[in-house]
Amino acid sequence: MQQTRTASVTPAPGSPSESFTPFEAVNYQFDLAADLLELSDAMRVALKTPYREVMIEIPLICDSGDLRTFRGYRVQHNLARGPMKGGLRYHPDVDLDEARALASLMTWKTAVVDLPYGGAKGGIDCDPRSPSLSQRDLENITRTFVERLQVFIGPNQDIPAPDLNTNAQVMAWIVDEYSKFHGFTPGVVTGKPIALGGSEGRESATGRGVALISSLAARDHGVKLEGARVAIQGFGNVGSWSARFLAEMGARVVAVSDVEGAVHSGSGLDLAAVSDAVATSGSVVGTDGVERISNADLLALDVDVLVPAALGHVIHGGNARDVRARLIVEGANAPVTPVADEILAERSIPVVPDILANAGGVTVSYFEWVQNLQQFRWSADRVDQELTATLERAYRTVREVSEAKRVSMRTAAFILAIRRVATATELRGFRSGRTPM
Repeated sequence: MQQTRTASVTPAPGSPSESFTPFEAVNYQFDLAADLLELSDAMRVALKTPYREVMIEIPLICDSGDLRTFRGYRVQHNLARGPMKGGLRYHPDVDLDEARALASLMTWKTAVVDLPYGGAKGGIDCDPRSPSLSQRDLENITRTFVERLQVFIGPNQDIPAPDLNTNAQVMAWIVDEYSKFHGFTPGVVTGKPIALGGSEGRESATGRGVALISSLAARDHGVKLEGARVAIQGFGNVGSWSARFLAEMGARVVAVSDVEGAVHSGSGLDLAAVSDAVATSGSVVGTDGVERISNADLLALDVDVLVPAALGHVIHGGNARDVRARLIVEGANAPVTPVADEILAERSIPVVPDILANAGGVTVSYFEWVQNLQQFRWSADRVDQELTATLERAYRTVREVSEAKRVSMRTAAFILAIRRVATATELRGFRSGRTPM
């Protein structure tokens, strides 16, 4: 296991670039807000620099008999406002720079919705969808990762959660492995099965939050949600729940997609049929009676609301001028690059940023953590009510900053988040020469 600390936080240049690494892209957005806050250079470096980075090698003799080595990461970005929080993703493209970027975004996301957390993120460069990995292989990969990471995580230090290609079962393995060293500790992760201390409403929380924020943003931008045409890139946990809740609000979901492609119906998709197709064929493209299109085509559809809810950087300088949506709500993390952000702003297409739009998941993760600490269960109704109140309050505050400063919702969200983290940092002793975060 190799542990490092990075100071690679060179200020972003004056203009955005498609050559930015994910971490540089986040720091470019940070600097836009920090300039308006007139943040000192010292504080900028302090708030950009990750607190700790851990890299773990995971050798495994797979059920197939092959010897393979995987690499796991955990980047803990900031703890000025509380224990660090963030997901674990399993994907072949996971690397240290991506983990840095996503950990940083978690710091700003938790601050935007005013949760008593800092940010962290991590993952393993494996592909759970690959036929070469069995369920037992995934369990062994997870347990080895936790065995070597357990000293750096915990309910008062760093609390992982599900992310891309991880789920409640993976969280259950983490709880069990961590508990071998520390005694039964359900609060070490969130997104667990309810039988192990998980929360009602956690699985659907991110999608519910995306739908709620979409409804608020649509209202503010003159889009009538009843009958509105919505396209959603991604039909995993976030995309499928977003589609379901938006449909319940009266929107017409006309397109969804996954890694195999997209399906489209101008009159609106039968979401039950799409879900059945995924269950039987493994992809939305197995849906009968619909038009098959590409993911690129989906992003360019003439719709009222576009929800990119798959991977990052899917809307970029090369396709931002093709987007015809009236409103973009970021369900995924960093789906719009800084270059695309500027193009969309020039075209007067508003973007609701990820650190606000998809904060429903971490909000209900916080509720789950609180329930674990209190050893007391909340009802589903209470979870939904608290989630709605938290996100509506955060949306109103970001909107007020956006209007007062005459900046985009993204810059406004960063201003709000940076101000809160900087205040906590100063109160904890930054001015005396220490950087406690």
